[in-house]
Amino acid sequence: MAVAIALCRAGFEAEAAGDLSRLATLAGANVQPRIESGSARVIATLADWDAGRWQRALEAVPPVFIRSLQVGTGPWPLVVPNEKRPDRVTPLVEAFVALAADPAHAPPWHDPWIEYADTNEGKALSPLARALEARLAGALRERAELDPTHGGRHAQRREPRQPHVFLEHGGIGYVGTSDVATGPRWPLGIPRIRVPGGLPSRSAHKLAEAIAVFLGDRADELLHEGQAAVDLGAAPGGWTALLVGRGLHVAAIDNGSLDPRIARHPNVEHLRMDGLDYRPRRPVDWLMCDIVERPVRIATLVAEWIATGLAQRAIVNLKLPMKRRGEEVARCEALIRDRLASAGVDATISIRQLYHDREEVTAYVARVGTPRAPGRPKRAAPPGGRRAQRASGGSPYSSGRTPNRR
Repeated sequence: MAVAIALCRAGFEAEAAGDLSRLATLAGANVQPRIESGSARVIATLADWDAGRWQRALEAVPPVFIRSLQVGTGPWPLVVPNEKRPDRVTPLVEAFVALAADPAHAPPWHDPWIEYADTNEGKALSPLARALEARLAGALRERAELDPTHGGRHAQRREPRQPHVFLEHGGIGYVGTSDVATGPRWPLGIPRIRVPGGLPSRSAHKLAEAIAVFLGDRADELLHEGQAAVDLGAAPGGWTALLVGRGLHVAAIDNGSLDPRIARHPNVEHLRMDGLDYRPRRPVDWLMCDIVERPVRIATLVAEWIATGLAQRAIVNLKLPMKRRGEEVARCEALIRDRLASAGVDATISIRQLYHDREEVTAYVARVGTPRAPGRPKRAAPPGGRRAQRASGGSPYSSGRTPNRR
C-alpha cells in the first residue's frame, strides 16, 4: 500500500483530491483520500499502485490544483516520547533505507526536500525543515547505496529521483519520491522568482510565476525583445511592466488608467477600450489576459485568438466560481481543445493553479509548429513616443475602432 501526499492551496483540498482520483483511475490504482478543509494537503492511500502506470498518468493528465506530489510510505514517528533532544534524522534515514529497497523508488536520488503544508501551522515548521534538510542529505550521502551523485549499486538508473519528506507536524513524517520529469520543480511547488521592484501591482508576480512554470528554461527563447504582445485588462500595468522589461512591445488594453511610468514607456500603447472586444490589425506573438470575467468567456476568447492565428501563444487567468471549480476548469479546457481542433490547429494546453493564484487558475496555450513571422518589426519605437508612432503610419495593434474613453 503506497501513500500519496498532495500539497495544494488551502481551501482547494477537494480539487486536489479530484486530481488524485483522475490520476489513480488512469493508472489503475484505487485511491482513498483524507480531506481536511483548510489543511492545504491531501493524504491518500493508493492500492494497486504501479510506478510505471503512475508516471504515464502524470504525463497524460498533469494535476491542476496539486503543487507538489510525492508517493511513498508513512506515517513515520520521528520523536520518542519524553526525549529531550529528538533525533529525527535517524528515523528518516531508516525510512529512506526501507524505501530504497522498492524498485519503484530506488536511487540515485537528488538531495531531499523537506516539505510542509502551506498554512500558518505548516509554515511554523520551516525552521525545523531547514535544519533537518542539510543533516538528512549528509546522512544519506554517507550511505553509498543512497549516494545522490553516484548512485552506488543503483547507478544503472540514469536520472535521479527527487526524495521528499512531508512533516505532518514535528513528530510525524512521510517519505516518498517523485520523478524529475513530471514531479514538482521546487519544494512545496513554490518557485523562487525575482520580480523588479517598483512595479505598479503585485499581479506581476503571477505572470512571473507563470513564465517560470510554463516556459521554464525556454523563457528567454520564447519571450524576448522585439516581440509584440497584447495585455487585456492591463491597468494599472503590472503585467505590461514585466513584458516591456523583457523588451517586448505591448498594447495595453483597458478602460482604466495605467501607472504613469508604464503609460509613458515608448514600447507601450494604451488603448482605452473593453479588452473582450479588442482585436489587433496584425497577429502578435503573445496574448496576455487578466480580466475579471466568467472563465468560460475567457476560455472562448483565448481559443479564438489562437485558432485564428491572432496570437501565437497566450497566458490567461481563469477566475473560478465558488463551487464546482474542478468541473469549470475541465469545461474550459474542453472548450479550448474543441475550438482548436475544429480549426485544425495543434496546440499545447496547460492549466495550473499557481502559488500566486487565489480563486483562479492560469492557462498557457501555444500553437505547435513553425512560428509565423513576428507581428511587429524588431525596431525601436519612433521618436516622440506613441503620438509620433501614430503619425508615422499607425500601430500594428490598432483595431481601427475609436477607443472608449472615460
